[in-house]
Amino acid sequence: MKKARWVNRKERFLGHLASQAVIVLGELCFCVTILWSAVVIAEDWPAWRGPLGTGVCRETGVPWKWSREENVRWTAEIPAWGNSTPVVWRDKVFVTSQDEQNDLLLICLRKTDGQVLWTRKVGHGEVPNDAPRGQQKFHALNNLASPSPVTDGRFVAAHFGNGDLAVFDLDGNLLWRRNLQEDHGPYSIWWGHANSPVIVGDLLISICIQDSLADIQDHPSISYVLAHDLQSGKLVWFTQRMTGAEKEHGDAYTTPLLRETNGRVEVIVMGAERLDAYDSATGSQVWALPGLLGNRVITSPTIHDDVIYATIGMRGPAFAVKIGGSGLLSQDKILWQYAKNTPDSPSPVVCNGLLFMAADNGIVQCLDIVTGELCWRERMGREFKASPITAENRVYFLDTSGRCTVVEASRDFRPLATNEIPDRMLASPVVSDGNLLLRGRERLYCIAVDAR
Repeated sequence: MKKARWVNRKERFLGHLASQAVIVLGELCFCVTILWSAVVIAEDWPAWRGPLGTGVCRETGVPWKWSREENVRWTAEIPAWGNSTPVVWRDKVFVTSQDEQNDLLLICLRKTDGQVLWTRKVGHGEVPNDAPRGQQKFHALNNLASPSPVTDGRFVAAHFGNGDLAVFDLDGNLLWRRNLQEDHGPYSIWWGHANSPVIVGDLLISICIQDSLADIQDHPSISYVLAHDLQSGKLVWFTQRMTGAEKEHGDAYTTPLLRETNGRVEVIVMGAERLDAYDSATGSQVWALPGLLGNRVITSPTIHDDVIYATIGMRGPAFAVKIGGSGLLSQDKILWQYAKNTPDSPSPVVCNGLLFMAADNGIVQCLDIVTGELCWRERMGREFKASPITAENRVYFLDTSGRCTVVEASRDFRPLATNEIPDRMLASPVVSDGNLLLRGRERLYCIAVDAR
């Protein structure tokens, strides 16, 4: 009996200790949660449209007010120009450019002060402004430095409109270089090749979507999706993407979107009158939605909860489509379409159950992502080419004159600030570690809260 009572007292004592430990642990977790919520959440911006490829920034402490004199941490001069968006990994910013001698450059800057750490010449190329059909004729707004670089923290890849593709380590040492036109045939896209590559694991994935020229030559020009080994440059897989779209309808300037599902990563591609997905490991097509009839496509798709939001090229309808499964998707997967004032160049962005679109003519619209119904429409810029981004329930719209309007991500139009740095700006905004990076024609601007 004494032993039993002692055991009972021991069990009660241990139970008491356990309950106290749970209380202390709970209080500790609560304190950690409070402390974490007070800390600025920072992340890298490794690719065009950010860590998710959707223009969505998950950081806190992002600036939303600035001018040429206010909250500018630094500016850095960049040789000549390009429309590529910078990418960021930790303390390094990477951007491509084409200088006055037509040298194609990859430039690495230090994020804290904008100092150039190294510059590498990747190649050299002319920009034809007049060419017969079947050869690239670059639009006046486009040059060879329109594709954005991409990094995974180990390597950085740069692609240019003449087909040059190169991978460096973060210290600027060249690992490999090749030219996709030399490997797979001349580009036949009408207005200059501008697709940005993406990284999936150890693979660098690139796309080429272009006029097949099937009506004027016996052997059509090939559109394709391909993957190289990131470190060695060896071709891992090559998949033709021939959709039957004719002439300029076969062109696309989009960047692939990545989606992880069922243990694999899908590479989602929009253009040439089709939306489809490829297994990143093998290049095999997983699913396809054909019949998206329209002209060439510049706006890249975005994704939220397995719904893709995109536009059917050249100011065609915006649409939402439920994806998943395999094989051909039927048209009834399209949830809604919206046809008024849709963008030609800027990609859409989703925040708070709303889709935000900036049309090239300066009109911004907000739609309900479930129904496609218009919530509001406002003239906000002079001309848009950059794609909007979101941060902390705000949406940033940067026009070509350097004016950025920041609005609340709300069903009602609630403007927060209009900021101006006079410069020609076509690249999309970038956020990293509380810094907002804006690329002008010849300078890179770093905006930060309370910058001196």
